[in-house]
Amino acid sequence: MEKLSKIGKYEFLAEPFHCDFSGHLFMGHLGNHLLNAADFHSNERGYGMNYLNTVRKTWVLSRLAVEMDDMPGAYDRFSVETWVDDVMRFFTSRNFRITGQDGHVYGYGKSIWAMIDVETRQPADVLSVRGGLIKDYIEKEYPCPIAQSSRVKMSGEASPVRQTDTCYSDVDVNGHVNSVKYIEHILDLWNLDWYRKHPVRRFEIAYVAESHQGDRLHFYCERRETDVDFNVRIAKEDPDCGETEVCRCRVLFV
Repeated sequence: MEKLSKIGKYEFLAEPFHCDFSGHLFMGHLGNHLLNAADFHSNERGYGMNYLNTVRKTWVLSRLAVEMDDMPGAYDRFSVETWVDDVMRFFTSRNFRITGQDGHVYGYGKSIWAMIDVETRQPADVLSVRGGLIKDYIEKEYPCPIAQSSRVKMSGEASPVRQTDTCYSDVDVNGHVNSVKYIEHILDLWNLDWYRKHPVRRFEIAYVAESHQGDRLHFYCERRETDVDFNVRIAKEDPDCGETEVCRCRVLFV
């Protein structure tokens, strides 16, 4: 296989119906573009889903942090650069850089991915795939100057704010609720009046357990140290123990 560059760059368009009331790209759609860039990059280099599916493995997103100075507007063309900056036995870390055609940097992202066996849903050894090919594509020098995801801690006082049932359109190719769907559900906890004054500055999410079509999700929210900084917890109903945590999130607004 021909050796490619360690950093991939992929062009996207902020389509108008993927933009919010302000005319800027929804965070959820930006998240989809980041995941697509990761998929393109890994497939081109031989350790993506196209190959993993043949050996009954897949990638699942474990953590994502996105920090944006601003968002592409409707019809803007922008690029997502992505690269792997570290590999462990069961996880790999991948960074993102979002830029405009003029070189303007909109923001950055950091993510952690786990490789799992599709039958057992248990972790799989990343370094066993094609003799550890992914190690040839580690890039540690290209800057991604945002903080790693923090460990979101929630108190027992977090307020229940919403519940929702998961449906057909929530579920992706891996058979569980799509990573970006959680982001969209979380951002829906605030109304338009809030977003007119407070665009999202940073979004962090850590995925704990899978949920599936038919699960009922419960959302809990509490404020952190300032009026524009929040923690959110999502749990699914569990007949055995009441609730099972699905993910935790931090949302920092401007």
